[in-house]
Amino acid sequence: MMQFNGFSPEAQVFLQSLEQNNNKSWFEQRRTEYEYLLLDPLRKLVMDLSADMLEIDPEIEVRPVINKTISRIYRDTRFSKNKSVFRSNMWISFKRPVREWQALPTYFFEITPTYYTYGMGFYEASPNTMQGFRERIDSNEALFRKVISFYPGDPPFSLEGKKYKRIFDPEKTDDIQTWYQRRNLYLICRREANNELFSVDLVQTLRERFLELADLYRFLMEISQAR
Repeated sequence: MMQFNGFSPEAQVFLQSLEQNNNKSWFEQRRTEYEYLLLDPLRKLVMDLSADMLEIDPEIEVRPVINKTISRIYRDTRFSKNKSVFRSNMWISFKRPVREWQALPTYFFEITPTYYTYGMGFYEASPNTMQGFRERIDSNEALFRKVISFYPGDPPFSLEGKKYKRIFDPEKTDDIQTWYQRRNLYLICRREANNELFSVDLVQTLRERFLELADLYRFLMEISQAR
């Protein structure tokens, strides 16, 4: 049974206000709003997507819990120059529950004060993983082309992540080169706030787009596990 019915437009208003009133006193007076407008919908969104995510990868974490699939609203300021207490964005992530998850491919959805995003990729791929990525392309470029046949799609995903300046293989065609030169790699779709964000339609969109990325996710996961 579907649980998620869309975010309220007030959710983004809350994040905007939190950005402007980033202190514990303001937040604690409005904790109920936070739970109703953001935490509860995010939990429901995780639950509605969990079966689909487990079909993509049976080892993915799908518990609708903060620090498992749902981000904390509190920021970790210990090692950051930004000492703001709270985030002005929240997200869900579907990843394997391992200590070094940053180097494994991860699915995500994020809501901010003005827009939302979703996609898949590495938070921080290791150089070793990206070396394996290039080697895998070299060994079977036809397979890789099949894996990325959805790209850029409609609506388009944007391929992002820093690139190496040194050209590894100048003979690679431009469409392969844009992947091959990455130091890190993730696909992201950015959308301004719209009716989809505020309706149950968001669940179906995420299902379809996440499934579209499944072959690439498995391709990246195999490389990550092998390194």
